Amino acid sequence: MYKTLHIVSGTTVTNVMKQAELSGDFLEWQDFLHVGPTPKNFSLQQLSKIRAHFLNDHKYTPLEQALKLFSDRNHSLENHQKYKKIILWFEKDLYDQLQLLQILDWFETHLSKGTELTLVLTNRHFAEYSFQEFQRAMLYEETITKKHLQLSKKIWSAFSDTTPLSWFKLLTEPTIDLLSLKNTALRLLEEYPNTTNGLSRTEHQALLSISNTQERQKQDIFIASQKQEQKPFIADVIFWKILDNFIAYKLIIEEDNHLYITDLGKDVLDGKKNWISIKNIDHWIGGVHLSNDNLWCWDIKEKTIKKYYYSMALSSLIPIRNSIKK
Repeated sequence: MYKTLHIVSGTTVTNVMKQAELSGDFLEWQDFLHVGPTPKNFSLQQLSKIRAHFLNDHKYTPLEQALKLFSDRNHSLENHQKYKKIILWFEKDLYDQLQLLQILDWFETHLSKGTELTLVLTNRHFAEYSFQEFQRAMLYEETITKKHLQLSKKIWSAFSDTTPLSWFKLLTEPTIDLLSLKNTALRLLEEYPNTTNGLSRTEHQALLSISNTQERQKQDIFIASQKQEQKPFIADVIFWKILDNFIAYKLIIEEDNHLYITDLGKDVLDGKKNWISIKNIDHWIGGVHLSNDNLWCWDIKEKTIKKYYYSMALSSLIPIRNSIKK
C-alpha cells in the first residue's frame, strides 16, 4: 500500500489541491446527481452508463467522453485497496452531498479492510482554500464508521426510490445529522414543482431574478439567482437549460443578449398560471421519473410532498389521496 487517495467533486477542487501541493492521488466524481435519472437497484457500473447517456442526450457531455470518464473513475475506485488512506473532501451543498452519498453507499459493500476512510466536510468552497487552510482542515478529518456507511446506504436508497416519500421522511430522521444532511434533504425536495406555480425553487429564483434585476445578461441572472441560495450548488450549464426552456415557452424573451420577462412569465411568477399547464413535465429527480402522470409537488407552506393530478379543465392541482403522508 502507498499514498493517499483524495476523492473530490470535480476538477476545480483537484487543481486547487495540487496548487496547494497536497500529496497523493486524486479522483474526481464529476456528476451532478441532482438532475437526471439515478434509478434503484443498479450497480455503479450500470448506473454510470445510464448517467452517461443522460449527459449525452441533454448535450452536457458527449457519450464517449462521459463513458470513459465514468469508466476511469470507477476503475480507480475498484482498485482503492492499494491506498492506505482515502480522504473524501466534500462541501455541504446539494451537488457535493449527493456525490458523497453515492460514494459511501458503494464503500458500504466494497471498502477494503486495510484502507482507512475519512471525511472532511466544509461549509466553504474548497476553491477558496489556501495551502494552510487545507492543512488545518485535515486536523478535522472524521473517520468514516460502519454507522456512517449504513446510514448513507439508507439515504441513497431513499434518493433512488421511485417516489420521494422515503426521502421526505429523512427530514424527521435524527441520525441524518451524522452527515449534516438535513438542509440537503430539504433543498432537494424544493426542486420538485411547487404547488403555487409549478416551478422548482431554482426555476422560480431564475424567473424572479429576471423580473427584479437591472442586469439582464445570462451570467448576471445566474449570479442573482445563486445569491438566493444558502449553499449554491447548481452548475451554469444546467441553469442555461432552464433559461432556454423559459425562452422556448415564452416566459421570457431574449433581445441583444438581454433577458426580459413576458406577461406570461409574470403570470406564472404570480401563480396566476401554472408552469405545468404550459410545459409537459418529463424529468428525473433521483429515482423519481416526474411526468404529467406521475406528478409530485412540493407544498411550500405546508413543507410536505404530495402526488397530484393537474386538471386542465379546472386549471388546478388535485391531490391524489393515498400519496399524502406527513
